[in-house]
Amino acid sequence: MPHATPRKSLRRKNADLHGSAPDKSEVALILVDVINDLDFPEAKQLARFIPALADSIARLKRRAKAAGVPVIYVNDNFGRWRSDFRALIEHCRKGKGRSLIQKLCPEQDDYFVLKPKHSGFFSSTLETLLRYLRVRRLIITGIAGNFCVLFTANDAYMRDYELATPSDCVISNTAKENTEALQLMKRYLKADTRRSQRITFGKRERLR
Repeated sequence: MPHATPRKSLRRKNADLHGSAPDKSEVALILVDVINDLDFPEAKQLARFIPALADSIARLKRRAKAAGVPVIYVNDNFGRWRSDFRALIEHCRKGKGRSLIQKLCPEQDDYFVLKPKHSGFFSSTLETLLRYLRVRRLIITGIAGNFCVLFTANDAYMRDYELATPSDCVISNTAKENTEALQLMKRYLKADTRRSQRITFGKRERLR
């Protein structure tokens, strides 16, 4: 009869996704669809908001990295259906999304999750990664506030994560749609929607 492996040993063996997720943090920064070729009809509407978005997320990312907070790129494959993230980056670097790539290009120690639909949780490895990182609070940023960011935040809320969606780190096709999306997330998902400068990486602050 084979010797049974103790449950404690199994936990120890699988503690870091075989070395692929060594970080441990109660907070994670999520960047939704920022590796983007902006090759879709609504992109022209988004274009005017891109420079400010890229600057705000880049500043927040620098603060997160300095605080030891893991950064996770949760990205659509934009119809290319390849798991090679570097190839996707190079594709976007050559097109209309090059300004995003210049400011928000992933670093060696960042994580990447490929998503097939709007929500970062749907049919992806995001939930598994967050569990191994021991994350309890998500700071969600990216494109677009009223679609992929909203759907990802909604699924995170249903999984009992605490949420922040900084208002200057999320854009939608129009300012009105973005405001409505942020209001929905604040009211129904209990998200902290203050600007990124006021977002901290410690325990969640009580909202005013």
